[in-house]
Amino acid sequence: MVSVRYESAEGIATVTIDRPDRMNALDSAVVDGLETSWKRFADSDDRVAILHASGDRAFSVGADIKDPPGELWRGVPSIGVALDKPVIAAVHGWCIGGAYVIVQMCDLVVASETTIFKYPEAQVGFTGGLIASAVARIPHKFAMEFMLLGQDVSAERAREMGMVNRVVPPGSELDVANELAHVLVDSAPLVVETLKGFSQETLNKSPAEAGALARKLLLSVRDSKDGAEGRVAFREKRPPVFKGH
Repeated sequence: MVSVRYESAEGIATVTIDRPDRMNALDSAVVDGLETSWKRFADSDDRVAILHASGDRAFSVGADIKDPPGELWRGVPSIGVALDKPVIAAVHGWCIGGAYVIVQMCDLVVASETTIFKYPEAQVGFTGGLIASAVARIPHKFAMEFMLLGQDVSAERAREMGMVNRVVPPGSELDVANELAHVLVDSAPLVVETLKGFSQETLNKSPAEAGALARKLLLSVRDSKDGAEGRVAFREKRPPVFKGH
């Protein structure tokens, strides 16, 4: 069963987390599906992506306790996959833990009035650390409140805190996200990409975010053809022939 769907129309990619029976909990398959979708988006002619989720109860309740993803960062836009095109999150219902880590890395967020954000890791006793990137995206005191207290944050409160751009009636979040996406599709792509790139360079990176980005680069070197050539040449006791990829 496909856990993440990718659809493309009119220059807009729609990426859907599709595990409504598990309240869209993030397991290894979802993270792999998100990573694949972001790669597809990066290589496509689509100019903007919308991330949303199936079902009525939750955007996502965070990590699946039965199959927690080993490397959540792989599925996070602009961390697992470099993206110079904008991503809009359309959120509803529960958005918990690692799900918000994904949402906070989107460029725009449209939230249904039903949305409840929550980051309970301080009360549970575990964190992957990527949530600390919130300090670069919303005011410091609001970020600390959200990260440390583990309390429910309504959509309206989230807008006050700078976590979302729009709060909309239930069921309309995807439509509103599409309206924003069409504005971006009709905008100059080089300007949109340049401004997003400048913004990403301006934002400070948390230790976990910087570590994930470094690991991604190191893995790309390890898994490259040059990496394989180096290992084979060492075993065969000959000079390696590197080609830069």
